[in-house]
Amino acid sequence: MRKKRLEGKVAIITGGATGVLDDVMGIGGSTAWDFIDEGAKVIIADINDKSGCVTATQINNQTGTNNSAIFMKLDVTVESEWATLVRDAQQLFGQIDILVHAAGKATPGIIEKTSLNQWNDMMNIHSKGVFFGTKHVVPVMKQSKGGSIIIVSSIDSHIGGSGIAYSAAKGSSRTFAKVAAIQLAKDNIRVNSIHPGYTDTPLSRKLVKEIMADGSPDPRISRIPLGRVANSKEIAKLILFLASDESSYVTGSEIIIDGGVTSQ
Repeated sequence: MRKKRLEGKVAIITGGATGVLDDVMGIGGSTAWDFIDEGAKVIIADINDKSGCVTATQINNQTGTNNSAIFMKLDVTVESEWATLVRDAQQLFGQIDILVHAAGKATPGIIEKTSLNQWNDMMNIHSKGVFFGTKHVVPVMKQSKGGSIIIVSSIDSHIGGSGIAYSAAKGSSRTFAKVAAIQLAKDNIRVNSIHPGYTDTPLSRKLVKEIMADGSPDPRISRIPLGRVANSKEIAKLILFLASDESSYVTGSEIIIDGGVTSQ
């Protein structure tokens, strides 16, 4: 029998509530399913308790277990909630090997029409939330002599995206990954960022629906050399690789997965 790639590992996935069957899945939700398939125990951490509980229940029903996936409510912008989640996860499983920062939100907008609240919202989720989670997980990973942290950033951290606050916040997480990778290398904790392009997720569908309300075609397709948006499973496969021991020499990297958009 093939050895599963994450056998014996425990993962926290923020934004993991987007894994409900028969709905379009987000990157965190798709990743949760892939991690379970490869033998990991998964903590689905999300502010959406309804979808989070459904996702965890469906995963456990599929695997025939009671605790392969566990939902824990988390607002990534609140440090005390991170401290509680990490403590509870360690008490439950004894270790944390993988942290995936996939929680996200997008706010389009130009500089002069972006409010301070919108700016802070993006920074709180994509910058401060990444900092808090990493800060609290690292001591647990050090006890286990290693770990892998994957930050889901965006191609908007490389190019001029449509939302000034969103792009700036994603740029913050990109740089954070590099500094963290250098500081934590001695502890065998790897930190990498991935940078998806246009992907079919619940969040992107909502944003594109607003743009196409007048019946205009999807504006993203003409920008993609491969001629289509990604599905969340394709992004999850890259996260799986970075979480596994197959990527044991990969740290401080920023991996673009965008169908060729940024190659132009």
